Amino acid sequence: MNYETSLYNKLAKKIESLRKEKELTQEELAEKAGLHRAYFWDIENGRNISIKTADKIARALGIKLYELFIFDK
Repeated sequence: MNYETSLYNKLAKKIESLRKEKELTQEELAEKAGLHRAYFWDIENGRNISIKTADKIARALGIKLYELFIFDK
C-alpha cells in the first residue's frame, strides 16, 4: 500500500469514527457537510478528497480541519 492510499484510508477511518462518536449516520453528516451521500460513502471507503471537502466535513463535525489529520498509531 502506498503512502497516499494509506493516508486516505486513515482519514476515512477518522471521519467514520468521529461521525459515529457524534451519533450521526452517513446521510446526516453528508447533508450537514453539503455533500451527496453516495460521495460521502466513497470518502469513508478511502476515496481521495480535496482539502476543501475535508474542511466541509470537519466543520459539519464541529472540529478544526487539522483535527481530522491526528491519527492514532
